[in-house]
Order: sequence, then structure tokens, then C-alpha cells
Amino acid sequence: MLDATKDNTDAIEGKTEDKKSSTADTKEELTETTVDAQENVAITEDETLEKSAAKNEEEAATEKVVEAIENEVAAKAEKVVEKEVVSKVNYDSLDMEALVKELESLLKNEKIQAVKSAVEAIRKSFDAKFSALLAEKKSAFLKEGGESIDFFFSSPLKVKFNELLAEYRKRRNAHYAELEAQLKENLEKRFEVIDKLKSLIENADSKTMHKEFKELDAVWKSIGPVPRTKYNNTWRNYHHHVERFYDLLHINNDLRELDFKHNLEEKLKIVAKVEALSKVNDVTTAFNELQKLHKLWKEDIGPVSREFREEIWQKFSAATKVIHDKRAEYNEGQKLKYAENLQLKRAVISDLEKFDTTNCKSHSDWQKAIKEFESKRENYFKIGKVSGSKRQNVWEQLKTVTKKFNHSKNKFYKELNTEQQENLKKKQELVALAVSLKDNDDYASVTPQMKKIQADWKTIGHVPRKYSDKIWKEFKEACNYYFDNLHTVQDQGSEEEIEALATKNEFLSQIQTVIGNPDISIEEVEAYLKTWNNIGRVPRNERAIESRFNKAIEALFAQLSIEGDALKFLKYKMTINGYASSNNARKIDSEIQFVRKKIDEYTKDIQQLENNISFIANAKEDNPLVVNVRNSIASKNEDLTKWKRKYTYLKSVL
Repeated sequence: MLDATKDNTDAIEGKTEDKKSSTADTKEELTETTVDAQENVAITEDETLEKSAAKNEEEAATEKVVEAIENEVAAKAEKVVEKEVVSKVNYDSLDMEALVKELESLLKNEKIQAVKSAVEAIRKSFDAKFSALLAEKKSAFLKEGGESIDFFFSSPLKVKFNELLAEYRKRRNAHYAELEAQLKENLEKRFEVIDKLKSLIENADSKTMHKEFKELDAVWKSIGPVPRTKYNNTWRNYHHHVERFYDLLHINNDLRELDFKHNLEEKLKIVAKVEALSKVNDVTTAFNELQKLHKLWKEDIGPVSREFREEIWQKFSAATKVIHDKRAEYNEGQKLKYAENLQLKRAVISDLEKFDTTNCKSHSDWQKAIKEFESKRENYFKIGKVSGSKRQNVWEQLKTVTKKFNHSKNKFYKELNTEQQENLKKKQELVALAVSLKDNDDYASVTPQMKKIQADWKTIGHVPRKYSDKIWKEFKEACNYYFDNLHTVQDQGSEEEIEALATKNEFLSQIQTVIGNPDISIEEVEAYLKTWNNIGRVPRNERAIESRFNKAIEALFAQLSIEGDALKFLKYKMTINGYASSNNARKIDSEIQFVRKKIDEYTKDIQQLENNISFIANAKEDNPLVVNVRNSIASKNEDLTKWKRKYTYLKSVL
């Protein structure tokens, strides 16, 4: 764009003066930029043609760049764009009631022009959930024998949500209607200032015209934004008359030159700032600052003397083009980067689409899958931006694949919740049974029942988390109460146990008297063990007597110098006797299973070795291989005999 005076020369040439110009005349000037012939400045048509012919391609390109920037400035000057509210809430994860609350909160706490994106996201999520609910209700209605044409479903949440949406649209429309009216009103005010400026020029009063002009200029700057389509032409028209004012202001050259000097200084500062911006690495920031400087050039700073107008404008335009070209180059690079990012995001989505949940059969499986899915999904957000035209589409694709995963997850947990409710019912029945038995003192018959209840509890799966702690506490308290009572009775002992205690005390005293007797034999020691075991159990709190008995027997072992297998077996018998005296049937059963397993292993090994011998039946007996196999058979037979001896003793204590 050239100097405003130069831009309007063709429109000025050949026009007749209309001293009674009105607001309507000014509106016409916006499209045709008409001025009176008498307002013509000292640039002839020949000079204009000469300058136009002299323009080279670079100047034309610069003009195009400046025009593009001014169009962007005009768009931004129309209104102050409110920053969109960016919510950190994942609306798809909320239920319908929570979505209603979110929408209500936005309308209450945020500016209506700043919530468009958030409201749209909430609406989409709510509609999807309500559609699913509607389908579920309709399916249930049809299964119960209803006819499709008769189906009707209404939800208070849906009614409330629709009311909030209606309120949003009403307030939004009111806002934009008010904004449009304000823009038109501001445009009318600018027309009025232009008319007054023309009148000031036509009725110049050397004493007051400069002061009146400054007042009009202040009013012009105070007027708010106008429609973007009118912005540039309105400014050109006003600026043209401002230059006319200064060009015709011969009465007070000092004031005119002072203004020209000030404006030149300010415009030179702007040129310097634009030139400095061309060296800023952040292209986006530089371009945004450039637009602000263009707005400042047009709206805040007046004209300069004719001799500098073209020169200063060309400097400003040239510096502008440098930044614009740098931004264009940057944008081309961004396009390539955006295209690359788009492919990366689509690759993430493709990977998520292949995510397999068919093997997720338990809560832990799903928790692992959720963590893995979220980790993959997070990669999408780590990738940079994509172009605006593709952004929504790829985002919708991500939402679709996420919904698919969430649908499978929610289906599992819905079924799991049904199963957990069944588990809850079963455990509540066990709690009720345990509570009913906890005060029963028929320990012989109730104890097996209580143990079975505990075993059954372990076989039942999870219950809903909100009941888990409570029901476990009730069950544990009932079981602990019963077994605490049982242990108290066991500690005190029955009459038989108290009698057994007295007998064992007396028998232990007898054994202690023979310690040191050289005539004691191993057969007598074994008889002591058998007798002790036959006496029976003692009260739980008196079991220390078993330790005293074992020490006495150990002393007899030492006295008899019993070593090797005999000592091992006697100690084994003492261990088993301890299990028996404490009525620890579980440990005895476990030991029997272990010994049986060992007997089976040794029996199979021996059979295998004997089978191997059959393959070398013709070999001599002194053959090393034969000798080795027969030695192994003999060794394993010895071990087998020991295990069978242990098994026999185990059976004897049951």
C-alpha cells in the first residue's frame, strides 16, 4: 500500500465539491473513496501514472504483503477475542449428572463468548451417553413386550441439560447481537468525525482550527472497533482528510511542522522496531508484534511532511515484508512438521485400534490393560500440533478408539459388578452363619463348621469395594470371637487334659530320676516315648511340659551315646509326638503326604534300576556298571526302609 494521499489521488481527480456533505456521503467514500476536486493535493495524474509505471515487481510484492497484513489487523481490530476456556476435565469420563453440573458451572462462572469449545464438548458427550441410555431403555421396553411406536422415555437430567443449552444459546446470541450493534454504532461515530473534519477544513479558522483538529483526532482514537470489512477504507478516508488538513494548514506553519516532526520521529521509531523484529527468532511473536505496530501506525500517529511520506512508508513496508517472508518460510516448515505430526498421531491411533482386550478376564488384567492403553494414548499428546483443518478429524478418531476401549472396559466392570453383588450376597450369608455360631460352646461340633465357613469365604471372589472392608470386619470379628472363646477353654483344659497333665508331671519326675543310671537301655527310652504319647494332651497353657520332657529324653540319648540313624529316628518320633500332643492334625497329615511321596519316589527309582539291570543280565557281576547299579539299589532300599518306618510310626500316632 502506498501513502494514503497517493492511494486516493485517482479518486480525488475529477470530483466536484459538495460543501453540504453528509454522513451518507461519507459512507459512499468508503467504497469509492470520493473527495471533492478542490481537495486535490499537488500530485497530478501524469505523476501518478509515472509512479505506477515505475513500480517494479518487488514494490508490487511489498504492497501485496502490506495489504495482507492490514487485512489481518482489520480482522483483529474488530473485537477483542476472548480466550477460550480450556478445561482439564475429560468430559467423556463423566456421567450425565456430572456433565449437567459442568455446563451449569461454565454458564455461571465464565464469559459466554469464551466457552464455545467447552460447551460443544459437553454437549457431544452428554448426547452420546443419553443416546446409549435411551437405547438401553428401549431395548428393555421391547423385551418386556412393548411396541416400538409406544416407547417413550423422559429424563429430568435431559430436561435440565436442554434448558441450560437454551440459556447458553440465548446469552450467546444476545452477546453477538450487542457486539454487532456496537460495531455499527462505532462506525457511525467515525463517519461523524470524518464529516466534522471535512467541515473544519472547509471552514478553516486560523485561530481555532488546530485545536479543533486535535480534539477531533482524540475523539477518533477513543472510538471502539468497527466491522472488519470497513476498517481499512474508513481509516484511509480519515487519513486522507488528515493529510488535507495539514497540507492546507499554511496559517500556522510552526504548529504544522511541530506535528510533522513529532509524527516522523514516532514513525521512525516504529520502523526501527519492525527492523529489529526481523531478527527475533520467535517468528510468531514477531509477526504478532508487527500487527500491533501496523495498528499503532494507522491509529495513533498522524501524517508527516510531504517530502518524507513516500520514503518513510517505503521503509516501513520493506521492513514489514522481511518479517512477512520470514513467517511465510516458517509456515511452510510448520506445514511439513504438521503433516509429519499427523502421520505420527494416526500411527498412535492405528496402534490403539489394534489394542486387544479379549484376554482381559479379571480386574488385574483390566488394570494392566488400562495402564498400557493410557501409556500408548499418552504418546498422542506428546506429539506436536497438526494443521487446523486436520486437528478436529484426528481428534475425533482418537475419541472413537478411546470410546471403543472404554465400552469394553465398562462392559466388563458392569458384569463384574453383577458377579460381585452375587459374591456379596454369599458372604453376607456366611457372616450371618458365623454370627449365629460364635456364642455356641459345643466346640466339638461347631469348630469344624467354623473352619468350613472360613474355607468357603476364601473361595468366594471379590465384593464391591464400598462393602469390602465392612463385611470383612464383621466376618473377622465373629470368627475371632468364637476362636478366642475356644482357645480360652483349651488353655484352661478339660478334665481329661488336666488329669493328663498331672500324670505327665508324675511320669516326667520318674524319668528324671533315671538320668545318669548306667543300666538304662534304648528299649526303655523308646518305651518312655510311647507311654508319654499315650497319656494324651495337656491344657494349651501347660504345653511347656513337652519341652521339659524332650530335654530329659535328650539327656538319656546322650547318656546312651545314641548316634546316626537311631538318634535321628528317635528325634523324629519326638517331633511327631509333639504334633500329636498339641492335636496338630494338619501338620501330621502334611507329614504323611510328604512321607508317602518319598516312598513312591524311592520305589519308582528302585524299579527303574532293577529294570536297567535286566538289560545287562549277561554282564559279569564284577562289571563296574553292574556294581554301580546294584550299589544304588541297595542304598535306595535302605532309604526306603527308613521312610517306611517313619510312615508306620505316623500311622500309629493317629
